Amino acid sequence: MATADKVDAVEEITEKLRNSNAAVVTAYTGLSVAQLKQLRRSLGENAQYRVVKNTLTKIAAKEAGFSELDEHLKGSTAVAFVTGDPVEAAKGLRDFAKDNPALVIKGGVLDGKALSADEIKKLADLESREVLLAKLAGAMKGKQSQAAALFQALPSKFVRTAEALRAKKAEQGGAE
Repeated sequence: MATADKVDAVEEITEKLRNSNAAVVTAYTGLSVAQLKQLRRSLGENAQYRVVKNTLTKIAAKEAGFSELDEHLKGSTAVAFVTGDPVEAAKGLRDFAKDNPALVIKGGVLDGKALSADEIKKLADLESREVLLAKLAGAMKGKQSQAAALFQALPSKFVRTAEALRAKKAEQGGAE
């Protein structure tokens, strides 16, 4: 029989899954409370790291439409609910796992698509959204300046050619 606390917990996890851009499932066995606190800080402001009960999370994931999380909900489980840049959170988890091998990234979801642990690590290797946008803007600005130089070059080349022809005609006309 479901208790009110369990129903509330399922509703809370369901809401967090629905409001998150991404969710990363991890195993945390062997981490101290101080290490978990450090991990929460390393994830940034746009991610919330919560220790969850597997059974309740399976129910919540099913209600939220993320049944692909079921395979990762075994053993000690904690979930990073990411509401901001998923790359930043993935980097925080990856970097923390390098220093603390007890943290194991199991998998997750990103915008409704299931991700394996390897895919999350690849996501962490990406540059942040802001850096990618800055590079895109720089590339677009570069292309625009190249186009402007090309459009400016055509009339000036025409003027130089016309001036050269005028000078040649004047030279030929003056010699005869």
